[in-house]
This record gives sequence, C-alpha cells and structure tokens, in this order.
Amino acid sequence: METLDRFFKIKERGSTFGTEIRAGLVTFITMAYILPVNSGMLAEAGLDQGAVFMATALAAALGTILMGLLAKLPLAQAPGMGLNAFFTYTVVFAMGYSPSFALAAVLVEGVIFIILSLTNIRTKLLSALPKQLRLAISAGIGLFILFIGLKNAGIIIADGATFVAVNPAVNPLAGTPTVSFAILGIIITAALWALKVKGSLLIGIFLTWVLGMICQITGFYVPNIDAGMYSMFPTGLVSAPPSIAPTFGLAFGGLQEAFANSESIFQFIIVMLTFLYVDIFDTLGCFAGVATKANMMDENGSFPGVGKAFTSDAIATTAGAILGTSTVTTFIESAAGVEEGGRTGLTAIVTALLFLIAIPFYPIISAIPSFATAPALVMVGVMMCEVLKDFEWSSPDALIPGVVTIIFMVLGYSISAGIMWGAIFYLIIKAVTGKAKEPGAVMWVLGVLFVIKLFILKI
Repeated sequence: METLDRFFKIKERGSTFGTEIRAGLVTFITMAYILPVNSGMLAEAGLDQGAVFMATALAAALGTILMGLLAKLPLAQAPGMGLNAFFTYTVVFAMGYSPSFALAAVLVEGVIFIILSLTNIRTKLLSALPKQLRLAISAGIGLFILFIGLKNAGIIIADGATFVAVNPAVNPLAGTPTVSFAILGIIITAALWALKVKGSLLIGIFLTWVLGMICQITGFYVPNIDAGMYSMFPTGLVSAPPSIAPTFGLAFGGLQEAFANSESIFQFIIVMLTFLYVDIFDTLGCFAGVATKANMMDENGSFPGVGKAFTSDAIATTAGAILGTSTVTTFIESAAGVEEGGRTGLTAIVTALLFLIAIPFYPIISAIPSFATAPALVMVGVMMCEVLKDFEWSSPDALIPGVVTIIFMVLGYSISAGIMWGAIFYLIIKAVTGKAKEPGAVMWVLGVLFVIKLFILKI
C-alpha cells in the first residue's frame, strides 16, 4: 500500500486508496457504453463487430494504463464518440472508401500525434489557452456531459420544430418507464450528493438499475426489443472473447488504397487532418476541463504530467488503429471519477483493468441501461459548472468568448467546435479593444488555423 502511495502520490494529492478505487469504478461504469456502441457503429462500416469490441476494450485499456502509469492522472481513454461516427458515416458511407482506408488515416494521425507530443507542441497549445477560456471550456464540457446524460435518458429528444425538446413521456403514468426511472435516478443521485454521501454517483447508478429490475419483476416495465426496451437483467454471466484477427492490421492495407492515385491521396490527407483536428482539440478541452475541476491546473495552463498525458493519448490512437478501431481519445466521462474524488493514476489503472475484466463479462456490462448511468452524467455536468464562480462576468473579453464557447460546445455537440469558436471570438474582442498583443503568438496561430479549417478546408 505504501509503495502505491509513493508511486501515485495518493496522500500528496489529497486522496485515499479507497477513493481511487471507487473513482475508477465510477469512471468505467459511466463510459462502459462505448464497448457495445463503438463496436455496433463500426460494424455498420463493414468491420467485424466482435473484433471491434475486442479492439475497443484493448485500446481503451492500453491508453488508460499508459495515462495512469506514465502521466499518473485520473483520466481514461477509449475510442471517441463523434470520431467513430465520422469514420462510418462520412469516410465509409458518404465518401465511399473502405474501413481499412479510414483505419489508415487514424494510424497516420496517431503517428503525427506522437511527434507533436514529443515536441511539446500540444502542451504549448494547452498553455496558450487563457484562464477565462479554460474556465468556460470546463463549464461547457460540464453542460455537454449534462446534455448527453439527458439525451441518453430520453428526457431530451429530437424535435423537428425546435431541434430539441423535453420528452412528453416524462409523465410516469403515461410515458415511457425508462424516462421515469432516469428522473428518479437523478433525484436520488442529487439527494445523495447534497447529503455528502461518499460514492453518491456509483450508488445512484446501481440504485437506478435496481429500481428498473424491480419494475420489470412487478410488471410495470415490460421489455420490448422492437421499441428499444431491453431486459434489465443480463442474459448470462460470461461469454468467450471474440477474435480480433478480422481487424488486426487492416490499417496497413488501407495505406495501399490511400496512395493508389492522386485523388485518393488528397482525400486521405483531408480525412486524416479531420481526425487530427478533432482529436487534438477534444483532448485539449478534456484536459483543460477535468484538470481545472480537479484543481490541478496552474495559472500558466499546465498541470503535472501533461506532456506524458499527451503522449499516452497519441500512443493509444496509433495502437487502436492497428488493433482495428477509430481514434482513441481522453473521455469527458473521466470527470465522473474526478468528482468522485479520483486524483491520481490509480483511478486510471482501476478503470483500465475493468475494461479488460469486462471482455468475458460483456453480458453483464451490456445490461447496465443508459438511464442508470444518465443520472451520474447529469450530476457531473452540474458539478463542473462550479468553476464559473471564478469567471470574470463583467469583462467583455472573457464573457463573450466564454459564452460562445459554452453554447457552441453544447448546441454544436462538439468540444472542438466550442474551443474553435470561443478562441476566434476571444481574438476578435482582443483585437477590437486594442489588446491584440495579449493573446500571444500561439493563440494567433491557432486563430489562423481555425479560419483555414472553416473557410478553406471546410471540414
């Protein structure tokens, strides 16, 4: 125990062994959905679903272990949502390229990531973000997580007239039972947190799940697969791990397709740059947001282990492409573990081990309903807005880009979009108020790159 404490600096960071274990468990449970979701999405692109499931679990475990051992940070990694959608629906479906072509783009992106990380370019990008923008990013990610939780629970739904709306099924007597379960789960979790109960997020997840089980037993909830209402109980305990052979190394074959002719080379570069852009700024946003919430970030926009954290992320992306999955990135759900008290790499190690343990226990993991994890995401989102107490609301060059960052992040459903538009408005306000020198050269270079991204590459 003492060895672990010295290696991870558990006491030094104000944590305990038990807290780190609990935080790792919470982080895993809130992001375990990526195992069935990512494998199902990439299967639509033509990849073997079982092999992608294995690649997802192994890449997540590898990246998170690296984050824990090298950077010693409570951050977890896995194939990112949004990037997997771009992989399937844009590169494969819209552009007509093979999944091996897309994997090759992820592989090259990962190699570039490693180079950027070793040269500290990514660290400089993080440090270049001004404090007020970092606070806005943290709050924006919080509201983004909250929105995801409400969406996963079915409380917020798509609507043709207003784009999004509150689900009329929130009425427990006339609506969908799972929506009612989620609302009760949010109430339970919020009450536990307000009462300062340790492990409130984890307890909330399991109590909400148990509530669903009870309702299924009593007949209030009746599973209907066609309506997307699945059984609350797992179909079994364990299953044999699927083979990873169908996807392992496909990325190398995709390189041949990418360099077949000048047109494919050009398209390959565009696809690779898109993966690169989104991954860089999603990761920057997650680091800034979670580190700010954990009080790890200093006034210069840095935190202990930041360089190794970027390297861990880059290696995981490269390895994930070889294994057969889309871009691996740092998950915003890591904030759930941080809110639970996780402050060291031990939290990440626990999460990584659970990804490995989950491989044969997939029937149990897949049975945890999204309405049960939604309350934890909602509460994490609320908690991450706490940083706004230090926000300079009366300063136009903080208020305008800060609000823009949050709005674009949530309504644009993209961390990177929020950072991009927030940075652009930050530079514009600084320029028109005669403070053009304050942002520094790195921020102005970023601004130019964002403009190129918007109006030239149009990606």
